[in-house]
Amino acid sequence: MNGGLVRLRELIDQVNPSERKVAAYILEHPHEMIEQSVAQLAANSGASQAAIVRLCKSLGVKSYQELKLKVAGDLQEQRQSEADTGYRDIRPNDSIEAIIRNVSDNNIQSIRDTVKILDAAALERAVAALDGAKRIFFFGVGASNLIAMDAQQKFLRINKTSLSFPDPHVQLTSAVTMTPEDAAVGISYSGETREIVRALSIAKEHGSRTISITKYGDNAVSRTADIPLFTSSSETEIRSGAMASRISQLNVIDILYIGVASRNYEKSVQYLEESRRAIRQG
Repeated sequence: MNGGLVRLRELIDQVNPSERKVAAYILEHPHEMIEQSVAQLAANSGASQAAIVRLCKSLGVKSYQELKLKVAGDLQEQRQSEADTGYRDIRPNDSIEAIIRNVSDNNIQSIRDTVKILDAAALERAVAALDGAKRIFFFGVGASNLIAMDAQQKFLRINKTSLSFPDPHVQLTSAVTMTPEDAAVGISYSGETREIVRALSIAKEHGSRTISITKYGDNAVSRTADIPLFTSSSETEIRSGAMASRISQLNVIDILYIGVASRNYEKSVQYLEESRRAIRQG
């Protein structure tokens, strides 16, 4: 059981000031926190016990004890890892060797952190919704549309009718055509892309199941979706081109794709073999 520190880092800027005090203290003193009671943590962080309870709720954990177990799991993982697992930003005049190492480490870390916060039950519901859908619409704007296009290509290869459109207006138009037999996946790292909120809202109005893929935490896109899925990565100003976050989003798409393919293994293998044959002959 781990993922406590990841959740805290992702949410610290979204919670109220009293909860932020607790989160900041835990991030600075994780070893001490796992030995402390609620009362001790409240005293040391300068917040109230009620703030700790609210923070646990914001993090999606059932109790303070569960949070302690998740933080302890993170610390154990850090002790077992010989590498520095922190995110690294681009620096002036980095060598190509440093760039290779830092970019690769960031992408690996993004996937590791996302695994810690993925909800297996939510993923199971998402796979079921996609598996049962007659058509799947993937909505994304800008860099997120590249994720949508990748998803469309993958699901088409196993004979799942899939659509993605780079034009946000066409996305809205397509959402109007959706039915209860369809499913929509809205992709937005920030979770605040208005076009995606609108497209998912229209899809829901027409009875379609809706899934979101956003950064961890409360946001407009995840609130709109029936099944919210979350990714983790720390995008800084120099990496505003959605680098590590793109990798974690692609990883979630791959999980959904393999989940659907696994449910229809024999047919999926057949379609994949036929598509490979067609490409070779082309």
